[in-house]
Amino acid sequence: MTLVRRVARPLLAAIFVVQGLEQLRHPAALKAKVAPFAEQVAPLGLPNDPELLVRANGAVMVGGGALLATGRIPRLASLALVGSIVPTTYVGHRFWEESDPATRSAHRIGFLKNLGLLGGLLLASVDTEGQPGLAYRAGLASNSAKRAAKRTRREAKHAAKAARLEAKLAASQAHDALT
Repeated sequence: MTLVRRVARPLLAAIFVVQGLEQLRHPAALKAKVAPFAEQVAPLGLPNDPELLVRANGAVMVGGGALLATGRIPRLASLALVGSIVPTTYVGHRFWEESDPATRSAHRIGFLKNLGLLGGLLLASVDTEGQPGLAYRAGLASNSAKRAAKRTRREAKHAAKAARLEAKLAASQAHDALT
């Protein structure tokens, strides 16, 4: 792992671990803010329990942040954090609904900060650490299989042609032996 990744991942993950722990410890503080969102997502099969949703989000943030910070399955951890930050941003920074200019500005800054974090997480989720990605490896395997199949067909064609020539030769020799 390069020095940049070794430093950048914990820096990116720190906010998630800290905020996730806060949500796990004090879910009631966000209960009123999350209640309308819980009602919106209830038809999707999620529980209509704001406190449970806050705790679940906190657990994802702590777990994903810890995994990202330590470099363990960082791509999957980044995707989990993406799934956490989108609703967090939507619920927590609804600046377009604020009438007070100072509150609106604070929420807009928080919203844009979270968008920046989202961008960093998206980059981390596709970071292959200099190794070829899965799409490249799949394409390489596909090309290799196509080349092997083509070679096998060509060899089979040559073997069939050689067998026909051998059969002709054997038939010719048998005919010559009888005459």
